Amino acid sequence: MPGTAAEILKTTRSELAPDPDANPLVPLVASGRASLGTLAALALEQHRVIPADRRAFLHLAQRADEEQAAAGFFTMLAEGEELAAERLGAFMVACEVDQRRRQAYEPLPGCQAYPAYISWLALNAAPTDAVLAITANFATWGTYCARIAQGLREHYGFTDEACAFFDFFAEPAPALDEQAESAVQEGLSSGRLNEKRVYTYGRLLQAYEEMFWTALS
Repeated sequence: MPGTAAEILKTTRSELAPDPDANPLVPLVASGRASLGTLAALALEQHRVIPADRRAFLHLAQRADEEQAAAGFFTMLAEGEELAAERLGAFMVACEVDQRRRQAYEPLPGCQAYPAYISWLALNAAPTDAVLAITANFATWGTYCARIAQGLREHYGFTDEACAFFDFFAEPAPALDEQAESAVQEGLSSGRLNEKRVYTYGRLLQAYEEMFWTALS
């Protein structure tokens, strides 16, 4: 790995970036070819992912009590999940998902593998290593959300409110990026950052991300 935290973040994001053609669903949404039922399944899966990820991030923040920057990073992520949950409701309504449908829905194993692994990281990973792996994955997620939001507006007639969930994740988050850099620098200074573990975690996260989209498609 290069020496500075900023270089490490840049290199990790680049090396863990997925194949541009690895996501089978986002191009369908972007071009208007995904069914409303598929969009509803996406909403219902996210309805389960968000609270699970929030709890995992809070646990990582608690475990990182000796690493203040990492604790701050995960606290920000948990707060972001709360905001995302508030925005998901309008997308669910636009996809014609009501309470009965939410209660009847059976989640897809391929979609829930990702939050299960986030929970594994919360229990087992060194917080600084988890910061770097999750940051690399979030860069990919943000790109997907931007394309989905555009497709929902252009081809499905969804309102800004219905697209707000995806807009939220598509927007740049400079404060979060700064916190991630501080956390990585903290890990470098303390000697806690482990390059091999980071790439293992990041590779698995990207694989589970691909499973999520493949299961939906």
